[in-house]
Amino acid sequence: MKAFVINRYSKTDKLKLVEFPEPDLKENEVLVQIHATSINQLDSKLKNGEFKLILPYKFPLVLGHDVAGVVIKTGSKVKGFKVGDEIFSRPSDFHIGAFAEYIAINESDIALKPKNITMEEAASLPLVSLTAYQLLLEKAKLKNGQKIFIQAGSGGVGTIAIQLAKHLGATIATTTSAKNSDLVKSLGADIIIDYKNEDFENVLIDYDVVLNSQDEKTLEKSLNILKIEGKAISISGPPTPEFAQEFNLPWYIKFATKLLSRKIRNKAKKQKVDYSFLFMAANGKQLSEIASLVESGTIRPVIDKIFPFEEMNQALEYVESGRTKGKVVVKLK
Repeated sequence: MKAFVINRYSKTDKLKLVEFPEPDLKENEVLVQIHATSINQLDSKLKNGEFKLILPYKFPLVLGHDVAGVVIKTGSKVKGFKVGDEIFSRPSDFHIGAFAEYIAINESDIALKPKNITMEEAASLPLVSLTAYQLLLEKAKLKNGQKIFIQAGSGGVGTIAIQLAKHLGATIATTTSAKNSDLVKSLGADIIIDYKNEDFENVLIDYDVVLNSQDEKTLEKSLNILKIEGKAISISGPPTPEFAQEFNLPWYIKFATKLLSRKIRNKAKKQKVDYSFLFMAANGKQLSEIASLVESGTIRPVIDKIFPFEEMNQALEYVESGRTKGKVVVKLK
């Protein structure tokens, strides 16, 4: 099969298009012919080596965390899916590889594709929608009537998180550029802050939850808008000792997370708010629930651009530029 690989961690190396062995199928996996995938910041960070301590992959490595495609073969113990099923998935860590023509995925990580959207739209959803779902429902336990600040509302996670938070009955504030204000408003944002001309810290007060996807300086400012016992949940770091414990990481990484997050944890404690870090996990059952929300019209995918498979590097560079609105998709079929 054709696949884009990396042979080492590098900020400058391009992905290489090569002939790569088709994946071996385990008894609890399905073999998927990939119709579309999408690019995430996580792909760029893995390529650059930013997660090499947390996710020590072996080379050559096929990146790619989002899949939409068709099941063409099933393992002997697969019960929930059959050949011909159209599915979408965020394969679990150490089983990624969506920048290729085929992928083997554990059936617990997949869900049937929503019937009312295209393969390209389905490919845009898994990682960002699971991130939003796990943050809002599991970590934040967001309730009707609460106030949430979602940073970067026109980004991949932001566009889905706004829609899900609106579905849960929250009041939503977000930051974006003026040109994207109509988009985030159409998704359900109530308060829109043009980050180029306004400082959210001077506008927002007494919020229940912050979804942080920006740098640590923005995270520190975000603590100031929370009410007592409010929650700041970051998907961009710094990771915490609790995260390292949950993922059963080695002692030296637990120690490193303690040092990296000490400043923000101390500030949160002083202000009587809670800080936590979320690294989303693959979950086919949750993806099925998300599919139902898509089919009911509660959540709609937001796609910026669709690139052909041969232009995978251009697609990755476009995501790395930070100018994207929603998701960037790569089409194979």
